[in-house]
Amino acid sequence: MDWSSLGLILLSFFLGSIPFAYLAGKAKGIDIRKHGSGNIGATNAFRVLGATMGAAVLLLDAGKAALATWLGQPYGGTMAVFAGLAAILGHTFSPFMKFKGGKGVASAAGVVLTIAPLIALICLVAFALAVYLTSYVSVGSILAAVLLPLLMYFLGKPVAYQVFALAVSLFVIYRHRSNIKRLMEGTENPIRRKTT
Repeated sequence: MDWSSLGLILLSFFLGSIPFAYLAGKAKGIDIRKHGSGNIGATNAFRVLGATMGAAVLLLDAGKAALATWLGQPYGGTMAVFAGLAAILGHTFSPFMKFKGGKGVASAAGVVLTIAPLIALICLVAFALAVYLTSYVSVGSILAAVLLPLLMYFLGKPVAYQVFALAVSLFVIYRHRSNIKRLMEGTENPIRRKTT
């Protein structure tokens, strides 16, 4: 890896580490880490800051990873996914937040949207349907994570993309381990109250 490639990876990590949910909360006088789930991702931003701010955070978290991936594309597909992965890691282990962060779903979506738009669309539809049917964002996120490497493989994407998708899938599922536990216990917080 040459110096320009290393610089790109570091820049991508920095881009990913910008804590947009935290900054959005601060703009409203709220420390998002002390409300809701305490997570500085888009889901908690929706829950704590409202739909408008939540949507803005979602787009910014996806956008910063998409930008990193786009910057890597002139270096080739492998470097593009390395840059995207660096952005995801920056988001989940932000040095600005004492190496804590979101769960990486929105950032991963930004990467996939850049390298495989159709697959991103399929995963988004699956995510939306799962959330609509269950009221749990975590279910949608986990379903999308499971589908991602399968779609990359069966749609014949480059090996680098397949490896990236598998790594991100496992990482996102691991980051949702507490959600999985709460789902099994029936204590996971829905995005809306279920009616009986």
